[in-house]
Amino acid sequence: MTDVARLAGVSHQTVSRVLNGHPNVREQTRLRVRAAIAELGYRPNRAARALVTGKSQVIGVVAQNSTLYGPASLLAAFEQAAGAAGFAVNVGSVRSLDRQSIAGVVERHLDQRVAGLVVIAPVVSAGEAVEQVPTGVPLVTIDGDPQHNTALVTVDQTAGARAATRCLIDAGHSTVWHVSGPADWFDSAGRIAGWEEALRDAGAEVPPLVPADWSAASGYRAGQMLARMRDVTAIFAANDHLALGILRALNERGRRVPDEVSIVGFDDVPEAAYFTPPLTTVRPDFDAVAKASLALLLRQIESGSRSDERYTIEPTLVSRDSVAAPH
Repeated sequence: MTDVARLAGVSHQTVSRVLNGHPNVREQTRLRVRAAIAELGYRPNRAARALVTGKSQVIGVVAQNSTLYGPASLLAAFEQAAGAAGFAVNVGSVRSLDRQSIAGVVERHLDQRVAGLVVIAPVVSAGEAVEQVPTGVPLVTIDGDPQHNTALVTVDQTAGARAATRCLIDAGHSTVWHVSGPADWFDSAGRIAGWEEALRDAGAEVPPLVPADWSAASGYRAGQMLARMRDVTAIFAANDHLALGILRALNERGRRVPDEVSIVGFDDVPEAAYFTPPLTTVRPDFDAVAKASLALLLRQIESGSRSDERYTIEPTLVSRDSVAAPH
């Protein structure tokens, strides 16, 4: 900072004010300081700043090491939101969201004096580990267990599944089959609940659940079974990758979509609009989840106390060409 101040012809306090976005700096002075920063390649030392101010500008995130679209999109959206607010993100990835793995990452984050923690905890096994985080640490869970007393932000999975199922019922189908995600995921449970509610509200029969994981391969296996059942005319897949596998299985058996079978997915992956046919799906607002999570965490950091606030973000049904009235 002293080098920047010398080159810009200002005091180091003025450099500090420019770095912190203080309004009481003339624009010409601000430009000189910015030019000196660029010329010298200066980067603020976050660790030193934390020692001086007693406040860290780093947020610790615990997430599963996964390429699944939902968790990966949430993590990317949170990193972007935190960066816009002036915070760095330190991501601790775990292979499995179990108590021991999460506890280890949390300890490493706390050793690094992070300002607060965000845990992307969509599975049942993560709940107990989240409960063990020291009460003085600001904490927000994303897609976590609603039974635990921690701040929580989640997509309304049940509402999204109701909308997907109603879309098929409203098209004229007598019932809707559901290919679900893994049993230990809260997302799966919410989508199953919404599917069942929509069918019961419509007075329709609830068919047997078809269990799967989140992969296209699992959807393909489920689709092979459903394609042989001529009375299956409508399918709600728990995510778009499952829907992709189901589409292939239906195509191989000569079951045309949407002429003979209609299908709706969940997530609105970027490729969904380019499936054959383009897929009707439910779009979660990952940016809204990330911004709400960050806002909750920052309020805890400012107040110095843990909260148990809850935010639920409504998803949106995106209509494309994979749904039609049954023959």
